[in-house]
Amino acid sequence: MQHDLPRFDNRMSDAEALMWRVEKDPFLTSTFANITVLDSRPNFEAFVQRMDRASRIIPRLRQRVQPAPATVGAPTWVRDTEFNIRHHVRYMALPAPGTMRQLLDLASLITADAFDRARPLWQFVIVDGLAGGKSALIQKLHHTVTDGQGGVALSMQFLDLERNSPPPPPLPKETPQAPESNSTTDLLSSTFADAMRAPLGALRQVRELLSDPSQLPGLGAQATATVRGLLAELNDVDSARSPLWTQRSIQRRCETLRAPYRPMLEASRALGGKLNTAFLAATADAAGEYHRQLGMPVETLRTSMAISTRSEASGGNAFTLARMLVPTGPMPITERSAAINEAVSQAREQSKNASLDTLATMSSLLPTSVLTRIARAQSQTVDFATSNVRGAGIPLYICGALVLENYPIGPLGGVAFNLTMLSYNHSLDMGLNIDTAAVAEPERLQQCIQKSLHELMDYAPANKAGIPAPPNPRVTRWLKRLRLQLATAARRATSRLPRR
Repeated sequence: MQHDLPRFDNRMSDAEALMWRVEKDPFLTSTFANITVLDSRPNFEAFVQRMDRASRIIPRLRQRVQPAPATVGAPTWVRDTEFNIRHHVRYMALPAPGTMRQLLDLASLITADAFDRARPLWQFVIVDGLAGGKSALIQKLHHTVTDGQGGVALSMQFLDLERNSPPPPPLPKETPQAPESNSTTDLLSSTFADAMRAPLGALRQVRELLSDPSQLPGLGAQATATVRGLLAELNDVDSARSPLWTQRSIQRRCETLRAPYRPMLEASRALGGKLNTAFLAATADAAGEYHRQLGMPVETLRTSMAISTRSEASGGNAFTLARMLVPTGPMPITERSAAINEAVSQAREQSKNASLDTLATMSSLLPTSVLTRIARAQSQTVDFATSNVRGAGIPLYICGALVLENYPIGPLGGVAFNLTMLSYNHSLDMGLNIDTAAVAEPERLQQCIQKSLHELMDYAPANKAGIPAPPNPRVTRWLKRLRLQLATAARRATSRLPRR
C-alpha cells in the first residue's frame, strides 16, 4: 500500500510550523487521537512488527523535529538515530471491570500527556482488559505528522481485510531514509529561502502590524490582497458567544457517540445539504439545548470547522479552518439546516482569502511570543470545533482482532469542545473532546448531542424528496445579520489598507 501514502517533505509546511510554534502555549496543543475498540486481544508482537514495518515505509514515524536556526524559518524532519519501536508501541491492561469509561479516561490522560520533542511524535497503545473479552487501540499523533484524513491513510499500514490475513511481504533491503540531521549550511540556506518566499515589504508590514496594530494607518502601498485577507481574518476579535463556556484549562474528558450512516446521510440529503452540514446542525442544536437546560439560552455560537484541501500532491497536512456563527436558539431542524448550509458556504468562500496556509506563511517571521498571543486571542473567539473524516465502509481487522468501533479525538486548540466524526462500516463514530473547565457537565452535553442526532435521523423518512424548508422570517433576519457581520469585517480590514 505504499503507493497510497501522502507525500512527505523533509521541511515542515508553513501550517505545520505554525502548529508547532504556538504549542509554546499549552492551551494550543495540536495532538489528536483515535480510540479503536476491538472484539478480542490482537497479537501484540505481530502488531509491533507491523508498526516497525510501517515506520520503515512512512518517514514521519522515524523522524524527529529539528528546529530552524534561531527559530527563524520552518523546522525540518530528521531521522531519529535512537529510534526504538517499543518506545512508541506499548501494551497496557485495564483493571477490572474494564468499562468504557475507564478506557476513555485512560485515553484522555494519554492524549493530554505532552510528547517528548526529542523523539518521533506518535504513540500507539494496545489496551487489554475491556469487559466482554474486548481490547482497544489508542492512537496518538501530533498534528504536524499528519491530519485526520492522512491518519486514515497511514492506518492502512496495519489494518487487514480479514481476521487471519497473512503478514505483508517483506520490504526491500534498501528503504529510503531521512537524513540524520541537516548540515548548518543546509539549514541556513533553507532559512534564507523561507525569508524570501514572500515580498519583503509585505512581510515587514505584516510583522509590524501584528506586533503593534496601532501602526495600521501608516501601512505603505506594498500591502497585497494576501495581507488584506490576513487582516480580515485577524480582525475578527469578537469574543466567543457562550455565557457558560468562558473558562479554559488543560483538563480533558472524552465522550463517544454513534449514529447509523445511512439514516444520517438520507436526512442530510432531505435537508438539502451534505452529511457534514447536517452533523454541524445537530451539534449546534445540542449546544443550544445544553445552554437552555442550564438556564442560559443563547441565540448564536461561533464554531470552527476543518475543511479538507487534500489532493494527490498533498503532504502530511492538507486542511484549512473556517469560522462561522451558527444558530443555536429553538427552531425546526429544517430552518437550522438551511441557515447552516448558507453559513458554511459563505465561510468556505471567505476562507479562500485567508486560508491556513496563507495565514501561516504571512506569520512565519513573527516572534513566537507575538504569534502565541495572536493564536490565543483568535481561539477565544470560538466556542466549539467540529470535523468530519471519511473512513472505511467495510469491516477491518488489526492483527486478528475485529474493529468494532472507531472514535476520533480531535484537538481542542483553546475551544470548549471538539466533536469529530469518522465513518466506519455503516456507522458514524464520534469522539467528543471536552475542556472540563468550560463544559462543567460533559455527560449532559453528550446526551444533548445524542438527542439532536436522533431528531435529525427521525426527519429523514418525512422529507426524502429533499423539499427545501419554507422561508422563515426569523432565519431570514439571522442570515441578514450574518451577511452584514461578514461584510463589515471585510470592509473594516480593507479600509485600513491603501489600495494599489
